[in-house]
Amino acid sequence: ATLYEANITLNKSATAYFENAYVVLLGLDNDNKLIAIKPITKEEINLGYVPLEQQHNITVKSSYSRICNKLFMKEVADLLNLDFTDNQSHKFKASWSEKDKALIIDLKQKEV
Repeated sequence: ATLYEANITLNKSATAYFENAYVVLLGLDNDNKLIAIKPITKEEINLGYVPLEQQHNITVKSSYSRICNKLFMKEVADLLNLDFTDNQSHKFKASWSEKDKALIIDLKQKEV
């Protein structure tokens, strides 16, 4: 997963988990330094389980997907003291959690 000032971009292998997602839920675990991205289907939205303010759009392409949320990314940047000036980006290891049915980005495992 690559973090930018205003979005999270997922590579092709991570995108596979979001092919049927209508929107996503974003979660930030400050203590364990984790981001959770949970795919939500249109059916789940229609059931009314997910409050509108918790729904985040995801753009899914054939080779990547992107979740834009500048406010959330500011929270992440503040937590980790990340510098996004000059269009800098930061890559982190991500893995699928079958238990949580979510992609977990480990902010303690930065990739070079």
